[in-house]
Amino acid sequence: MQIQRQFKNTNTSQLISLAILGILLLLYAPLLLHWWEGWVKKSISIEHEYFSHGIIGLPFAGYLCWMNRKKWQRLPNTSHPLGIVLLAVAGIFYLSGVSEWVNISFPAMLAGLCLWFKGIPGLKLQGFPLILVLLATPTSVPYLITPYTLPLQSFIAGTAGFILSQLGMQVIVDGINIYVGGRIVEVAPYCAGLKMLFTTLYVGLMLLYWTDALSSRRKSLWFLSIAVLISVSANIVRNTLLSFFHGTGQEGAFHWLHDGWGGDLYSAIMLLSLVPTLNWIDKSFSEVSEIQPEGEG
Repeated sequence: MQIQRQFKNTNTSQLISLAILGILLLLYAPLLLHWWEGWVKKSISIEHEYFSHGIIGLPFAGYLCWMNRKKWQRLPNTSHPLGIVLLAVAGIFYLSGVSEWVNISFPAMLAGLCLWFKGIPGLKLQGFPLILVLLATPTSVPYLITPYTLPLQSFIAGTAGFILSQLGMQVIVDGINIYVGGRIVEVAPYCAGLKMLFTTLYVGLMLLYWTDALSSRRKSLWFLSIAVLISVSANIVRNTLLSFFHGTGQEGAFHWLHDGWGGDLYSAIMLLSLVPTLNWIDKSFSEVSEIQPEGEG
């Protein structure tokens, strides 16, 4: 009799989970497809493209949730009052019709469901997948940051101009503008590497979590700091090449690297360099931890 009750309760919980999953798909599948199309085809806005790291982040978040499914089932069914608040906020945002609010309703809905069904333990269990979803949700944050990127733009323009001048080219740098052979290249906010920097930090967090290095604050800080340097350096090289191509009349190469698949390839190579960087940091810290006990002995 007890086995039958457990079987019945299991079937009921599974049916509820499937029903909730079905409702979420109906509500948010069009939104996610809209995001995906904008990221892949670059057909929405520059600010939307800043979150294109969601192409790899959202599937990874889904994979982590799937891997945590057994732990989720073992958690006691308990509700937290904040859950219903987040669900209400998500519902209001979704029905508002304002694009940014509709976007934000997605992570709010997921967090609310975690709190409503499993309380704080459920939120902690799915914490990292929720962070990945939140950081991939298109908002106006890049637009708000753009006015403060002028120092970075000027630094990149000046460094690119210096590199080109060392190659024997006639270069004039005026603020964020680089004149090569009488032709101008502007280091615009989008070209300042914010998108690449966001993607670098996002992928860096994924690598730290995957290798279990996120639990070490020292490793995480060192890795993310070096990742930022790699991103900025790679963007300086990219802008130098763009200025060279445009200044020498190589428009095909310019567009290939600027808005063609060459730019995506360049970014992918830069992101792949994070893997050996993390391995090097992990190895270095492991060697230090092994040497310290010997010195103390």
